[in-house]
Amino acid sequence: MIMFHHGDRVRYATTGDDGFPVVRYGFVGGTTAEGGPVVVMLDGELGGDVVDIDTLQPVHISNVTLTLEGTDLLEDPALRQGLIHLWAAEAESAGLEISAMHPMGTGVLDSCQGFALAELTSAGEPYVLTASLCPSDLDAVLVCAAAPDGHYV
Repeated sequence: MIMFHHGDRVRYATTGDDGFPVVRYGFVGGTTAEGGPVVVMLDGELGGDVVDIDTLQPVHISNVTLTLEGTDLLEDPALRQGLIHLWAAEAESAGLEISAMHPMGTGVLDSCQGFALAELTSAGEPYVLTASLCPSDLDAVLVCAAAPDGHYV
């Protein structure tokens, strides 16, 4: 079980009033007993919210993802390039610092039916931004960064 401490940057995943998934970011304001709820100061809000520890993750480049409706985002080269900027905005919202990003044109098709969109660097480490069909919703596209395995270059 992950222990959170005052000031940790966290990703809070929950369900909105409309039933759709919502991801928000914030800082740990305090903790209760081990495994108990955590007080989170969500970005853009003045007060803290008490949330279940199971809905929190430490912010890391590998869990800053976008799930967007519409497979045309993957099929259309111009829209595919736009995914880079949408993900970069999400990463900035999460508080990540991307020191370099190098788009790969309209993307490089990989063997998993997805596209490598850009090479990027964060905290001195290299990553590849990819877009693919979302495994849980084949009408959606998942955009995420992962450590490179060498087959994109």
